[in-house]
Amino acid sequence: MFENLTDKLQRVFKSLRGQGTLTEENIAEALAEIRVALLDADVNLKVVTDLIEHIRAKAVGSEVLTALSPSEQVVKIVRDELVSLLGKDTARFNFASKPPTVILMAGLQGSGKTTTSGKLAAWLKKGGHRPMLVSVDVYRPAAREQLKIVAKQVDTRLYEGDQKGEPAGTALVERLAKEARREAVIMGCDTLIVDTAGRLHIDEDLMAEMESLKKLLSPQEILFVADAMTGQDAVNSAQDFHSRLSLTGVVLTKMDGDARGGAALSIRHVTGQPIKFIGVGEKPDAFEPFHPDRIVGRILGMGDMMSLIEKAESTLDRKKSEELAKKALLGDGFSLEDFRDQLRQIKKLGSMESILKMLPSVGPFAGMQQAAGQVDEKQFVRLEAIINSMTPRERRNHEIISGARRKRIAAGSGTSVQEVNQLLRQYAQMAKMFKQVGRGGLAKSMMRGGLSGMGLGSKQRFGR
Repeated sequence: MFENLTDKLQRVFKSLRGQGTLTEENIAEALAEIRVALLDADVNLKVVTDLIEHIRAKAVGSEVLTALSPSEQVVKIVRDELVSLLGKDTARFNFASKPPTVILMAGLQGSGKTTTSGKLAAWLKKGGHRPMLVSVDVYRPAAREQLKIVAKQVDTRLYEGDQKGEPAGTALVERLAKEARREAVIMGCDTLIVDTAGRLHIDEDLMAEMESLKKLLSPQEILFVADAMTGQDAVNSAQDFHSRLSLTGVVLTKMDGDARGGAALSIRHVTGQPIKFIGVGEKPDAFEPFHPDRIVGRILGMGDMMSLIEKAESTLDRKKSEELAKKALLGDGFSLEDFRDQLRQIKKLGSMESILKMLPSVGPFAGMQQAAGQVDEKQFVRLEAIINSMTPRERRNHEIISGARRKRIAAGSGTSVQEVNQLLRQYAQMAKMFKQVGRGGLAKSMMRGGLSGMGLGSKQRFGR
């Protein structure tokens, strides 16, 4: 999302590296470029103005550390101010002292409210909670059906309710909401997520109905769901909803898209309410708490290693990883079956593009994020298809794979003999790397192996 802003800020910091000291003149030049970069990223004008003034005050004041170079000083100041702008700490989620906790999902039509309701339910389940979903969008039958599908996907209890011939309106909405809360208590659900109706634009009927639901349910959380791709429109809508409902937080969807990032940087400052969650993909688990410091790390090219580590810990099979490490260290060999298992583990983490974008864009990782778009995700499918076309004996001992066997494997996997040969070369490189691990050569091997060792560095490397 923040690629353009990151590139422009990196250019600003680079221009300061040649400066011996910070002066009002070079600070003014840097701030002018930072201002343009933020405005190009669709950040709210008032937010940009306030942010620039805070940076200026710190850069020319006594808070500059003499131990840092001019570029390091500006990076530190910009980082601190951006973190402050986004809320410093990860926002806490409010739970009721007596269940069920009621969460009211607000937002305009098309913002991703229903999908986000399901993702939130999945996140709560992962934390040991027992959520229930209910749709009170009685105006669009498809909306209630959509939530039913989402609930099934995340394996979460759903209260469907019955319209009983009652006309669509606030009375029906209130009845369904009350019944859902009662059902949550009966079924032992500690959280009720209420997916409300949306509109193409804010109107009095929508707001009156939302206010009625708030009064009826006394929700612990009123979350505004906004599409990050809509930029300033999302900020303006959040401001309008907050003025009527007193939001407790914001959820930004489509944070994995190519939006310029202005909504993420503006919405908290304009509404005064924190961003609590972000949607980072289409899958039910592509949903995570919003960490201001980590987002700023991405914006400034510092990466987001913590999120990558947490994702790996929650996704990867620890037992399989330990077995592989044991094999490598004891020199028991690294088979093609192990290679296939590693490919499957990597696929669980998500796209290579999303993984690489969490790495820093400076130092030894420079250029990795730019290479993310060159990774051919279909290579994983082709590599696994080739290994699956081998016999168990061939997977355990690649040396028996003769020319005739390679032709058979290529035909069985829908690939070419050249692609089979390349896979075997890549596997041999990795097997050699693991052998060196036991001899203390891990760091050098990893540096030489990297992504290119797996043939994932370019869409052209694998021949398709």
